[in-house]
Order: sequence, then C-alpha cells, then structure tokens
Amino acid sequence: MASSCSTQLDEIGNNDELTPLEKHVMFFDINKDGIIYPWETYQGFRKLGRNVFRSVLAAVLIHVVTSGKTRPGKWPHPLFPIEIKNIKFGKHGSDSDAYDSEGRFVPEKFEEIFKKYAHTNSEYLTSEEVDELLKKNREPKNYFGWLNAMTDWRILFSVGKNKDGVLTKDAVKNVYDGSLFEQKAKEVAAKKMKSN
Repeated sequence: MASSCSTQLDEIGNNDELTPLEKHVMFFDINKDGIIYPWETYQGFRKLGRNVFRSVLAAVLIHVVTSGKTRPGKWPHPLFPIEIKNIKFGKHGSDSDAYDSEGRFVPEKFEEIFKKYAHTNSEYLTSEEVDELLKKNREPKNYFGWLNAMTDWRILFSVGKNKDGVLTKDAVKNVYDGSLFEQKAKEVAAKKMKSN
C-alpha cells in the first residue's frame, strides 16, 4: 500500500520560483525581504513553541555557521544575516542528501531515509532510528557536518514528532517542502489561544 506521503512527493516540485531548500527556510524570514537575521530566527523558533534559551541558542548557532556561506564577499557581516537566494551554499556534509547541491528536493534520497532507517514502521522514525541515520551518514572526519546534521535532525525531531513521540514520514516531507514550520506554528498559536 502506498503511503499518503509518497503520493505527495511530486508536490514539492523543483521548478517553482523558489527551490525547496529556499522554501524550507522562508518561514524564518519574518519580514519576507529575502534575508534572515538572527532575531527573525529567534522569533521563528518561539512561534514553534521553543523556549527562550533554545530559541536563542538555535539562532546564534545557525547564523554563525550559515551566514558567511550565504553572504557575498569575503568579509563577515556583523549582524550575521542569511541570504535565502544563496542558502544552497549553506548545505553541509554528513546529511541525508535529500536536497541536491542546487537546493532541489531529491525524492529518491528522501525515500532512502525510510527504507534504511525506519525499522519499527516504514511510516515513521523513532529517536533511536534518527540516531542511527546520523551515525551512518557521517563522512569521515567531517566533525562540522556531524554537528550540523545532528542539530538539524534533533530540532526536526523535537518540533516534528507527533503525540506518540515519533517523526512521521509526512512530517519529514513537510520539513523538506517548508510547510511543517507553518503547520506547527499554527498548532502552537491555537494552543495558546485555548489556554487564554
């Protein structure tokens, strides 16, 4: 039986105006100017329900690591902005390769994640299976890539896991096409409204 996710894979598309990798980070461009500043990343993580400490830490780490790769010229910018049009240059080693070097989505690599690591159920990943994915994708002596991949997947697991504590195939697909963050932000906002 085909999963609902596999029927949606082509919807991610690689020929739209923005690449899937650009769509993936657009959530954090609060003012939609094509540049993400650390305070926008902080605001984005707060919208996702992350606490102040985790939001600050994520913003600092993401911008220190990625800004220089996406900025033109040799000199770092004191505000550490990330330019969305150049986000493909922020791609790191030791990852799943579900985005290619141009920021396009690679459906085969996405499917490979679940074929190789979803041992419990082919429709989701457990925390232990994510750990296995991270270990198996490590490139030798690429410590920087290991740290980036671990950070990416741990944030994804924390934000994207369902009520059963697993990361579904649909949630992972939605992070690759950029829609998971919007969905989670709406859920967090709705919970806040209910509690008020």
